[in-house]
Amino acid sequence: MSLTLEDRQWIEQRARAAGFDLSGIAPVSDPSSPSAAEADRRYAEWIAAGRAGEMDYLKRADEAGDYLRGDLRRAIPWARSVIVCAVNYNADAPRSIDPAPANSGWIARYAWSGCSDSTAASDYHDVLLPQLRVIEADLRQRFGAAFDSRCYVDTGPLVERGYAARAGVGWVGKNTCILNQQQGSWLLLGVIVTSLELAPDALTLPSADRCGTCTRCIDACPTDALLATSDPLSARQMDASRCIAYLTIEKKGSIPADLRPLIGRQVFGCDICQDVCPWNRKAPIAQTSPLPARHQLVNPALDWLASLDRPAFNRVFRNSPLERTRRKRILRNVAIAMGNSGSAGFLPQLDAWASSEDPILADAAAWAAQRLRRPPA
Repeated sequence: MSLTLEDRQWIEQRARAAGFDLSGIAPVSDPSSPSAAEADRRYAEWIAAGRAGEMDYLKRADEAGDYLRGDLRRAIPWARSVIVCAVNYNADAPRSIDPAPANSGWIARYAWSGCSDSTAASDYHDVLLPQLRVIEADLRQRFGAAFDSRCYVDTGPLVERGYAARAGVGWVGKNTCILNQQQGSWLLLGVIVTSLELAPDALTLPSADRCGTCTRCIDACPTDALLATSDPLSARQMDASRCIAYLTIEKKGSIPADLRPLIGRQVFGCDICQDVCPWNRKAPIAQTSPLPARHQLVNPALDWLASLDRPAFNRVFRNSPLERTRRKRILRNVAIAMGNSGSAGFLPQLDAWASSEDPILADAAAWAAQRLRRPPA
């Protein structure tokens, strides 16, 4: 069974009806093809270089020791096409690089997500997955049950942005995000892996790379996580172990001391490489987003975040992306942001945390207090 041009156009219509702003379909390359072998090799080299940090789920391998994300068919042998859907989450709010209230922190834009009343939290995984399943149900009505499919939102054994580029949704920018000429990079991706072959007339050309000679994202990254594009083997790659988003969300335990001053005021994620991107200057504001922003999370006061005890934290962030990171790591990040603030007013809180039973928080708070008492020259 094959997907034709007519089918592709129908799927794009169903994706819009389900609430997505962009969609496309990419074929799953034959593992023996040169392009698949090259992608597999690059992924293995990226892992071998330690650039996945502690994200062990990226290192899952089959019995032969080959990485599942290096070739989708290792995990899903019947995979033949990937439907990629994207939703714009850009909010009408300041950027992380704009002037901000004194002693405020930063929560990544995607994590501002709320429900329809914009006061209750909402995790994009839980919002986008049902939308994908609506499309999947439409596919079964059109083609019957004689095909396999699986829906994923950041949880599948594949590199979504690679398939998004091959599906024509956008190109992989130098900040390693998917960039679309009209929508910019404020895009959340969801995919439907199917056993349906893609007919030749349904194939799309990958989007043209429009980054040109611009290196603003690379130059702006405080931790030099974006690898230099002069090396073709490193082009469009990130050392995730140095990325502020990784350090503040995925990293367990203590954050390396040499990277703490570079984190600045980021307490959950980082938007800097997207905020400086010229393609995001005119990126549209999401008008009918299923994930409206909760504006209390824009430039949140560090002392407010610090004041949230466990019940209050759970109440504010239940069903939010921050819930998965948990309060202990968020407080660690808040302590580091306080240390980078230059404000001695945070010393009482930091001194209290330095005596915490949590050794990770105590270490971060002691470092931050020392930094405020002995600021760098």
